Amino acid sequence: MYDNKELKSFNEKIVEEVKAQVISDEDGAVPVQLFTENILEMLSDAGETENYRSCYDEKVTKRGVEHQINGYALYENYETLDLFITIYSGSDEVQSINKADLSKSFNRLEKFFRNAVYGDYVNLIEESSEVFDLSHTLSKSKEVKKFLTRVNLFLITNGQVKAEFKTKETIGGYSVFYRVIDLAYILNITNHDRLPLEIDFQSDRVEVPCIGSNENNELYHSYLAIVPGNALASIYEKYGPRLLEQNVRSFLQFSGKINKGIRKTILDEPHMFLAFNNGIAATAESVEIIDTPQGKAIGKVKDFQIVNGGQTTASIYHTWKKNKVDISKVFVQLKLNIINDKENFAETVGRIAEYANTQNRISASDLSSNKENHVILEKLSRTTFAAPKDGELHQTRWFYERSRGQYRNEKNRFGTTPARRKQFDKQNPRTQLVTKEFLAKYINSYKEVASGKKILIGPHIVVKGSQKNYAQFLMHNFKNKPDQSFYEDAIAQAILFKTAEKIYGVKPNALGDMRYITVPYAIAWLGYRLEYKLNLHKIWKKQEISSSLKEVIKLALVCIEKYIKEKADGSLYGEWAKKEVCWQSIKSESFDISLEDIKEELYTDDDLNKRYSESLDYEEYKVREEVERIKSVNPETWGKIESWGRLAKSLSTYQGNIAYRLSRSKKHNGELSEVEIRVGNEILDVVVEQASELLFDVAEDSHDEVSVSPAVEISPELVESIVKWDKKNRRLQDFEFIFMLKLMKGEKELNDYNKSLALKNYYKVKRFGFKLEA
Repeated sequence: MYDNKELKSFNEKIVEEVKAQVISDEDGAVPVQLFTENILEMLSDAGETENYRSCYDEKVTKRGVEHQINGYALYENYETLDLFITIYSGSDEVQSINKADLSKSFNRLEKFFRNAVYGDYVNLIEESSEVFDLSHTLSKSKEVKKFLTRVNLFLITNGQVKAEFKTKETIGGYSVFYRVIDLAYILNITNHDRLPLEIDFQSDRVEVPCIGSNENNELYHSYLAIVPGNALASIYEKYGPRLLEQNVRSFLQFSGKINKGIRKTILDEPHMFLAFNNGIAATAESVEIIDTPQGKAIGKVKDFQIVNGGQTTASIYHTWKKNKVDISKVFVQLKLNIINDKENFAETVGRIAEYANTQNRISASDLSSNKENHVILEKLSRTTFAAPKDGELHQTRWFYERSRGQYRNEKNRFGTTPARRKQFDKQNPRTQLVTKEFLAKYINSYKEVASGKKILIGPHIVVKGSQKNYAQFLMHNFKNKPDQSFYEDAIAQAILFKTAEKIYGVKPNALGDMRYITVPYAIAWLGYRLEYKLNLHKIWKKQEISSSLKEVIKLALVCIEKYIKEKADGSLYGEWAKKEVCWQSIKSESFDISLEDIKEELYTDDDLNKRYSESLDYEEYKVREEVERIKSVNPETWGKIESWGRLAKSLSTYQGNIAYRLSRSKKHNGELSEVEIRVGNEILDVVVEQASELLFDVAEDSHDEVSVSPAVEISPELVESIVKWDKKNRRLQDFEFIFMLKLMKGEKELNDYNKSLALKNYYKVKRFGFKLEA
């Protein structure tokens, strides 16, 4: 699929990104684990795993490395366990992974699973190990014994695998599947967001008779088919949750719990299943129809996704597996929609999923990333700039990814040259990428939401995993129409959470071994003990938290981790942390941590009421900002803008006419039309970029000071000092700052006229505390 040149180029980018992460990480992260984390995040985005934990553990004996594990994922319903092992090379050259390497890696994962599930590791693995909790859960959890269906062993590598390997095994009565995520596979996911499942009924010698709709529809084509229960059980055993369309999966997860009605029919009247059950609905990219003696049948299906009927599928499988019954007489109706509109494939599948699930208690609109509040947050994230961090000269944005792949697509659209891509990365650093699931984690961790005596949102929900947490977030904690305050607070909560993770650290420089539990609990405890008065707006403006707050968070992390380990039942820390009783117990503890030193980090009651009473929704906020921006420019300046645009040919004729119309206004006492607001702001964007000096009449007047013989000389050094100072303090208006920035970069000449404008800016920042360096 990919030639050696493409793979080598892609590998160089991977290696370079890992090196950059190593340099920027203050905790001394190991390259192999950074690579693992990057790929696990990618696999999670693509729906190939969920609730993953990046970790590292190995057992070394006299015979060598007995087991090795670089990550794992135990799904919320306990049906699926993913174990990951990594082979990473820091070389730009693509390493070839041979059969011996494959066998050795899979053997190490097998040994870990075998020993853990049989209980051999309960007393052998150190409590400080990152897989201690997993080992105890696999050996002692009743849910694992009852529901675990499939174990997936993944080899992750930036090498190239061409050797053959076994795809299925049985260990301890569990079905074990083997998968390789090599460089070509990673590149494929990068290019396509997700890799489609391809179901081949024909190769499995399964007959799936069907009839197709005769309607000539350019959007889709439908088939009605009859699927044997054995075939459905086999598909489910292999793929499990990956079969379910991902938007739906957040709410309607496959569950190990068997539907009693379905189970009774299979046990007592399997021949009646087709008549009693409503069947399943699915979508696909394409289908191969074959001719059989009995008529038409389905051969291969590409990108098969179940959009309704997950519970039916799971129940058939579990009844067959647990009761050892013959399901050869069980048949299921399948409605299969083939999407012809490839450009809008994902959108069409999403809409079909919504309408197929309208009878569920989750409303259809909740299944879609096109829900209004997602769209509003996306707009806010694209138009709101955060203050530069200390030592930085540029403002950045927090990029809200409403749907998978947006960040990468935006980056590709921004430009293909290295300079343009670097510019995008500076403005939208990957560390400030926020997915829907991350947003839910940050917000749900901070503030408890209760209904009566039942807690709907709390850290115990966050610990349950991204899918469950996201569903609860949408139902109980996502504002219908997010406003500017909601957005800024959400980013502040992201900063709070990410800072706590950094304080906790990663192995070998970590406070403990269960960061995914301790961090959300510490954030929730802090919010609760402070009565949710932490000044989130201050965190947003500073883009960081204070040193005193960091100290309190560190104390909370240490105390809470110790508390959970002491109180958890039978060392099943993760299981206890998922229960409401754990949160109820922790939030009642003070841990003897003094909060006196962070009083300055809190809102007063007046501050709190004022901030949220003045909050506007997104549309009101943007219109107000746009109107105020136009009215800040006086009519005379609009006249100058019109003349400049005409002479410089920087404005279109239409834009020039709007500028002329605004120049004839009497201080804009009248209402501005929608066209004047929209086009007027477009004109100002052009002016700020190309001729910001035209707007200096808008600035606060400093003529009295400038008219006096200046006591300072405007030099390149002084200009650079003002730019650096204002990056942090943000006292200059956008056009003033951009003017100074262009002077500093040499894009504008430092002539007498420009010096006079720079002098105005100097006196302005001086009034706000700027001082000349001695």
